[in-house]
Amino acid sequence: MKGYRPEAFRCDGLELAGWVAEAPGRPAVFQHGLCGDAVQPAEVFPTDAGFSHHVLDCRGHGGSAAGDPAAFSIAAFADDLAAWVEAKGLGPCPLGGISMGAALALRLAVVRPDLVSALILARPAWVVDAAPANMQPNAEAGQMIAAGQGAEAFVASVAGRRLAAAAPDNLASITGFFDRAPPDVTAALLTRISADGPGVTATQVRALRLPTLVLATPEDEVHPVVHAEALAAMIPGAHLVLLPPKARDRAAYAAAFRAALSAFLKELA
Repeated sequence: MKGYRPEAFRCDGLELAGWVAEAPGRPAVFQHGLCGDAVQPAEVFPTDAGFSHHVLDCRGHGGSAAGDPAAFSIAAFADDLAAWVEAKGLGPCPLGGISMGAALALRLAVVRPDLVSALILARPAWVVDAAPANMQPNAEAGQMIAAGQGAEAFVASVAGRRLAAAAPDNLASITGFFDRAPPDVTAALLTRISADGPGVTATQVRALRLPTLVLATPEDEVHPVVHAEALAAMIPGAHLVLLPPKARDRAAYAAAFRAALSAFLKELA
């Protein structure tokens, strides 16, 4: 990955792929979403905020081994991430992520507050409950992949037709999963993680006391703005930023994302 150097990490018997930006600065950990990899957060992490970007490919993602798909869970991914942050001596540091990465960060802010100095929740797909309705399209895609069906089956489904009209970026992401290898790992990730949750309570989230940035974008059914609004309302002092719709102008979305994240990180200096 251009501008990043790899840092292999062994955890729970698995070889995981870590990455760190070659730019200097204090460490910040910013994670990818479900079925993504380190490239996703690297595209929007700012280079002018005085922080170096550290990211771990979760098991079954990017360059990391999958291990037993039955072990896939937000808690397991968060445990791997905590072990990596500890092993590298990064914490406490700003920690966040996109979608599933936001769920990992929220969980660690609650269960491992010693590792998290600030929280970044970008396009959260969960608040606190498991198996939210917005994750059902991912679950359906996972079931179709497991059954050997192609992307055209999802496009023709009720969920596919709805996303085509209301959230085309979600549709593009989900149909892309049908070409992701290996298909059995992809199917397990989509079904198991969609049925999971961050494993924290609303009371625990309301008790958080740390700088928090929440980012959302409209026209996104998998990452509804109402989830971002709920988390921003629950965490005292959280700052909510609404980004341009990703489906309409990806460049504008990415630029606004970097600007909001840069401004937040600079305030921590």
